[in-house]
Amino acid sequence: MASITIRNLDDELKAQLRVVAAGHGRSMEEKARVILRQTLARHQKHGGLGSRIHSRFAAVGGADLDLPARQDKARAASFDG
Repeated sequence: MASITIRNLDDELKAQLRVVAAGHGRSMEEKARVILRQTLARHQKHGGLGSRIHSRFAAVGGADLDLPARQDKARAASFDG
């Protein structure tokens, strides 16, 4: 297992961590591990951008679109007037 040292930690923040840890029956180190684990888990990306957009709006419902079949080959956009 790895370990880290956190320097320049505010005394007030350390006191808050001690109180919260004691309230949960944990050591300050264990509580810090729990906080880091939970925070990093929330920031994990699951899937690509399209999947994340879909999951965000899935509860709202979808839209069924009738897309016409493509007749022509795709071509580059022209910005010349």
